[in-house]
Amino acid sequence: MPASLVEDVEGFLVWLELERGLSENTLKSYTQDLVQFADFVKASGIEDWGAVNSETVSAWTSQLSREQYARTSQARKLSAVRMFARHLVRENRRKDDFSELSTSPKLNRKLPDVLTREEVERLLQAPQTSTPHGLRDRAILELFYSSGLRVSELCGLLLQNVNLDDGYVRVFGKGSKERIAPIGNPATHAIRDYLSAGRPHFIQSKTGSELFLSQRGSAISRKMVWVMIKAYARKVGIQKPIKPHLLRHSFATHLLEGGADLRAIQEMLGHADIATTQIYTAVQSARLADEHALYHPRAKRP
Repeated sequence: MPASLVEDVEGFLVWLELERGLSENTLKSYTQDLVQFADFVKASGIEDWGAVNSETVSAWTSQLSREQYARTSQARKLSAVRMFARHLVRENRRKDDFSELSTSPKLNRKLPDVLTREEVERLLQAPQTSTPHGLRDRAILELFYSSGLRVSELCGLLLQNVNLDDGYVRVFGKGSKERIAPIGNPATHAIRDYLSAGRPHFIQSKTGSELFLSQRGSAISRKMVWVMIKAYARKVGIQKPIKPHLLRHSFATHLLEGGADLRAIQEMLGHADIATTQIYTAVQSARLADEHALYHPRAKRP
């Protein structure tokens, strides 16, 4: 592969690692996708990124389709190329973005399951707060729904990341990106109760500063959290499949239904791209359509 093709890709990958703080797995995916694209560029007789154009990208995506790559894989690969193209412009290696006219394959995205507000309320009330385990579980559920954290973010919370006086937690999400997630009064009270009468029960000699502890005194695991949530959902008669992100999806959908700005929801969820957040507008639209179909006299469907 010509040196100019390699050097620019390597420079971009270094920029991703240092400036964007991406994980090792994400960097590995970018590397594979861009090397694949660079090999295609070279095979097309092009030895410099300045000669790449939208037709080159279209020919590559057509080849991916012929090779029967899944649409999600094609979209991911094209996303990597788009970021790289913008990087070349930013570094003055090109004057224009050669990927600008490229279109992503249409994805049939499944709308995420969400709980109704009544189901959320039943779930939050499920733990018995007369026990340390119940205090812990109530605090976890309240914080989940109040902040929209990822399960990994919640399990990784440290005591020093929690500011109950001002009502927020400091979160380190994907790629070690830091953000502030506000929490409401019910979650604040539940965490205070857990800290005073629940957490001391779990402390062992090697316990660190993790907020939520297991019986062994170590940080509670993601698996344990979701087993716990599934058990409480079953206890209160929730029939929907309990999957990771269920409370996160419910958090975002209920915020949107309440009139929250999509950009604000994006920031609270820690999404890098607002297109990821826009799935919740589709959830809201689908629920409205269901309500219309059920109750409007001229919307009855066969």
